[in-house]
Amino acid sequence: MADVRTINPEKYNKALVEALRKIEEFQKPEWVDFVKTGTNKERPNTDPDFWYLRAASILRQIYIKGIVGVERLRTRYGNRKKRGMKPSKFVKGSGKIIRTILQQAEEAGLVAKAESSKKGRKLTEKGKEFMEKVANEGGRD
Repeated sequence: MADVRTINPEKYNKALVEALRKIEEFQKPEWVDFVKTGTNKERPNTDPDFWYLRAASILRQIYIKGIVGVERLRTRYGNRKKRGMKPSKFVKGSGKIIRTILQQAEEAGLVAKAESSKKGRKLTEKGKEFMEKVANEGGRD
């Protein structure tokens, strides 16, 4: 039995992308082709699989870290912003993309809002089973 933490993340995320495409609740919004992934970017993402790759990455982060909120994920997907002659500065990633993916995952029943003292979202039992099933089927080396 493969563990999500020990599998090569690149191969696992590709297998998870294929599994997410089969879930009806995960649909790429029409606006995603026109928005940037953060203020540090100059142009929108042109990868046709971007939505599913980001969703797979977010689900993997939640699996590994337990409870994760939007701000923590924004920091995770942030990067340096070029500011001309001024020194580069770190900026957070887009929150709308992350929120929408988390809402789709909630509709699918994979994540739920955490009811502990720590705010954020955590995987449900269905979500853990789904992630581990993908790890056993297609995420192995």
